[in-house]
Amino acid sequence: MNEKMSILIVDDERIIRESFFHWFEKSGHMVDTASSGPEALEKLEKLPFELLFVDIKMPGMDGIELLGRVKEEYSDTIVIIMTAYGSIETAVTAMKLGASDYLLKPFKPDQLSLVMEKVFHQHRLASEYHYLKAQLEEKTRFDNIIGQSPAMEDIFKIIPEVAVSESSVLILGETGTGKELVAKAIHAKSKRSNGPFMAINCGAIPDTLLESELFGHQKGAFTGAVNHRKGLLEVVSGGTLFLDEIGEISSKMQVDLLRVLEEKKITRIGESAPIDVDFRLISATRRNLEKEVAEREFREDFYYRVNVIIIHIPPLRKRREDIPLLAEHFLQKYCHETAKKVDHISRDATALLKDYDWPGNVRELENAIERAVVLSKSRTVGVRDFSFLKPASSPVSRQRSLREMEKEYIQEIWAECGWNVTKASRILDINRVTLHKMIKRYGLKRPAS
Repeated sequence: MNEKMSILIVDDERIIRESFFHWFEKSGHMVDTASSGPEALEKLEKLPFELLFVDIKMPGMDGIELLGRVKEEYSDTIVIIMTAYGSIETAVTAMKLGASDYLLKPFKPDQLSLVMEKVFHQHRLASEYHYLKAQLEEKTRFDNIIGQSPAMEDIFKIIPEVAVSESSVLILGETGTGKELVAKAIHAKSKRSNGPFMAINCGAIPDTLLESELFGHQKGAFTGAVNHRKGLLEVVSGGTLFLDEIGEISSKMQVDLLRVLEEKKITRIGESAPIDVDFRLISATRRNLEKEVAEREFREDFYYRVNVIIIHIPPLRKRREDIPLLAEHFLQKYCHETAKKVDHISRDATALLKDYDWPGNVRELENAIERAVVLSKSRTVGVRDFSFLKPASSPVSRQRSLREMEKEYIQEIWAECGWNVTKASRILDINRVTLHKMIKRYGLKRPAS
């Protein structure tokens, strides 16, 4: 036996534990023993054993119960059941529950060797599966964008095509769908990749400050302008400017930006001499700008200048096949960041995640996985770790207006943040002023203490 494995022997009989221990230790395996089910679970918490030999009849937690716990929390662990001849029916039941094989007591070394050959074969298959899975995950990533749905594959294809152009791009999608990631991918694949990529959330900055941020100002140009400052339109020269939530900017700012896009020149606040600028514009919004143009709430000339190329990112509920892949990615990310030993997400929990509607999209999914990892008490994230998620919307509730859903979502996030406006505004990705306005608009109130 050339392969080496980590093996745990679980049996209440000391002679069995010692016999197995010495037999496997001589073969070079890393081996440990446990005299009961609870002790075995404690040791599994500390070390992910690859193979368990479990006696069916033990006082307290028997082998069947331990098998169920192991398969629920450590589904990749191989379990071999040990039983007396009279309990063979129980052994067959155990195999239906996930045991890989069984040994009848008393057994001879050649019987154990035969079982181990099967174990090694299963272990090799599992290793190949994980390798192929890693290869697949590599193919389903594109510049940190993760997805395997047809909609995401289409986006992966269009990004390189769009990148070679200098045309303005408008990315459409709900909050949390990953619009900035797509913008960064376009920049990374473009001839401007060596230049700066600068992002600004237009909805998070008051219009008066946005003008200063974009165009820059001369010292003393207005109250508070104590220093000379370059604007982002000048700093980003040679690179890409990403304007998120462009639908939030005022009509005046739309006129100013339209002039810049046409003339490739800016004038700092407080100055008169124009400055040449060279940047590519990528914009994003969650709003229906076409409808707003028709209703004269957004300038038509500016709209057609920024939407030369349109990329639409569908919400997560429209590409549910991406959810397990994203969930696994975030699980690994937060296990690494928190140093928590959490191996995987259970099948039931994965099914729950796929059924949930994710109003906050990928950002909400990431927050949910982070919270589950932090609060999980085992090495498997289960359904109980997502108890804070509400069930998927019913067909009736899906007929609610966007205003009603936005109101409910803001109330929910505000409540989860302990009615702290600053924390809630960060999660909602809007500034505090905007959140205060929305709270007032919807008549939201925190409960009386």
